[in-house]
Amino acid sequence: MTAAATGPADAAGDDPDAPAARTGDSDRGGERHRARWPLLLGVAALVLAVDQLTKAWAVAALGDGRIIDLVGSLRLRLTVNYGSAFSLADGRGPLISLLALAVVAVLLRTGRHATQASMAVALGLVVGGAFGNLIDRAFRVGDGFLGGGVVDFVDLQWWPVFNAADAAIVVGATLLFLVQWREPQPGTATGRGG
Repeated sequence: MTAAATGPADAAGDDPDAPAARTGDSDRGGERHRARWPLLLGVAALVLAVDQLTKAWAVAALGDGRIIDLVGSLRLRLTVNYGSAFSLADGRGPLISLLALAVVAVLLRTGRHATQASMAVALGLVVGGAFGNLIDRAFRVGDGFLGGGVVDFVDLQWWPVFNAADAAIVVGATLLFLVQWREPQPGTATGRGG
């Protein structure tokens, strides 16, 4: 067919079978959507900044063993975690860090498919939180390569002590699950079954 016979969309080069991943575009229902890299990276940078600033404050204000009671069981108390989340796998910081780097790489690769704002925000929360804890492992005092401890200071007293990065990771992962669950799957009407 000629360009005139196929219509203006095809004449402009909008071939629905052309690979869109190279440019960060995806085609859904004939509409082109761009990956939301600025939103994803902006959220990640904001999470990273908030995390590092709150950790610096916690080390300065709570480093002498001070505990600040806020409301109910919520208090601020400095701890350093050399293991994984919830202080599991103590002493396995380098392995956990390498796994976190792999997860961040996969999430950033997934970012090219983040055409919805909610997906970009979710990925940005997880990536920013992961980098926040990786910075601690890389630059805080510890044993060897990526063996530094992660600063935790939010203490509910009925849940393991955590930090802003941990909260961002949990909220981001939950949002990522909800976005994926609600997104219509090929061949289904609701996206909630198959």
